[in-house]
Amino acid sequence: MTAKSLTRRSLLQGSTAAAAIPALGAAQALPVRHKEGASMTPVGLTVNGREAHLQLDPRTTLLDALREHLHLTGTKKGCDHGQCGACTVIVEGRRINSCLSLAVMHEGDHITTIEGLGTPERLHPMQRAFISHDGYQCGYCTPGQICSAVAVLEEIEAGIPSHATDDLDRVAFSDREVRERMSGNICRCAAYPNIIAAIRDVSGHAPAEQKA
Repeated sequence: MTAKSLTRRSLLQGSTAAAAIPALGAAQALPVRHKEGASMTPVGLTVNGREAHLQLDPRTTLLDALREHLHLTGTKKGCDHGQCGACTVIVEGRRINSCLSLAVMHEGDHITTIEGLGTPERLHPMQRAFISHDGYQCGYCTPGQICSAVAVLEEIEAGIPSHATDDLDRVAFSDREVRERMSGNICRCAAYPNIIAAIRDVSGHAPAEQKA
């Protein structure tokens, strides 16, 4: 084809064909890479009181196992780097960032997600308090905030100190303690005062300025 006979249509057809060649090659290579990847591993979990038996790529995070395989999408994927706390769940009584933990590490563990704390018909006290005190705005971080808040009160009750604890022999509830312990849960809407108020409500402690 000479330069004179080159038309806009023929140019576009040639460009499209050239672009499709590497794309086609990539599409053909994907199944090969997947087939050569890690073999699937059986993982048994007890999630919200129910046993779950999964076949997972050993690289699957606990967060993805919950969301993608068990369809418990209440637990949110935020930063996926353990920095925002949106993925917080309770494992064997302790809160963790599920995006930083592999599902295979939790074989046989008991896991509680936001779905396991309460239902719309029967809310957990912390869920009710968040509603009463407007402890959220967009709501994306709220499942992680609530799971973390439940665990925080259990930590204080168990006498587990934090960096804000003044007396290691006597761990007591205070707004300062709660702020320190909840510092790993980010609320981009900045509902922090209301979150603290909700946790204080569930704890049964009145604000310091209201004490006699």
